[in-house]
Amino acid sequence: MKTMEYHNPVLLKESVDALVVNPDGIYVDCTFGGGGHSREILSRLSEKGRLISFDQDEDAKGNIIADDRFQLVMQNFRFLKNNLRYLGIKNVSGVLADLGVSSHQFDTPERGFSIRFDGDLDMRMNQSQKITAAKILNEYEESALADVFYNYGELRTSRRMAREVVSERKKQPFKTTEQLKQLFSYIPKNKENKFLAQVFQALRIEVNDEMAALRELLMQCGEIIEPGGKMVMISYHSLEDRLVKRYMKMGMFEGEPERDVFGNWDAPFSPVQSKVIVPSEEEIEKNPRARSAKMRVAIKN
Repeated sequence: MKTMEYHNPVLLKESVDALVVNPDGIYVDCTFGGGGHSREILSRLSEKGRLISFDQDEDAKGNIIADDRFQLVMQNFRFLKNNLRYLGIKNVSGVLADLGVSSHQFDTPERGFSIRFDGDLDMRMNQSQKITAAKILNEYEESALADVFYNYGELRTSRRMAREVVSERKKQPFKTTEQLKQLFSYIPKNKENKFLAQVFQALRIEVNDEMAALRELLMQCGEIIEPGGKMVMISYHSLEDRLVKRYMKMGMFEGEPERDVFGNWDAPFSPVQSKVIVPSEEEIEKNPRARSAKMRVAIKN
């Protein structure tokens, strides 16, 4: 498999410019994919520098970089700290994560990520795990299905949708993406794509436990990034971006931090800029999938 079958790395220059503050440092690319960001990071490192990249999708092995400074770890990034410890690494100079689904995954029909193709209701990033989108649709209780659609797809009709899924699966089990799309064929054409994208997003997040994994990654970044090091996160929907923004600012996901008499609090990071960084119109024109990308950068205190 060739790198070109993956995707153009989003916000490539902006993200690596922000990330690499020490050419001799150790860096982590949490989402290797086609290796675009990793290659750019390596181009900025000295002979002393080192890059550890993570990916849980076996297809990523086809893009391994032949460089002594590079190592690919085939694990979910939620296991970042333990894997670095196994490699003898306690602290790093920076961590980058591009949280989007790769174009390669979207463009492989049998993976079930895209609303454009008919394929299996799979949606697993790690194809060795047991839970799939079909398993969720066929086995979750109605209330649990409604929660998935509401919490991860932000769909207001989640309860009705869950009832429809349960009613349909009594007739025949869900197997394909087309079958799922047909269930919601009553959605007006001008709203169909957005609605289905939200449905697929909700199922994908549940299949891969994405929100919990992101929380774990962010907290581990607070433990392993050295003072002055950077955390760079590229997200693609509001659920991810809210978690990233809040952790970078507060060092927590819910509630309010304890403040001193001056109203300050002790957070592990400081956001580098208040406004989110988005792709240029030129980049979006070349790579339409970059349209929803939002990048945030924080420096370790």
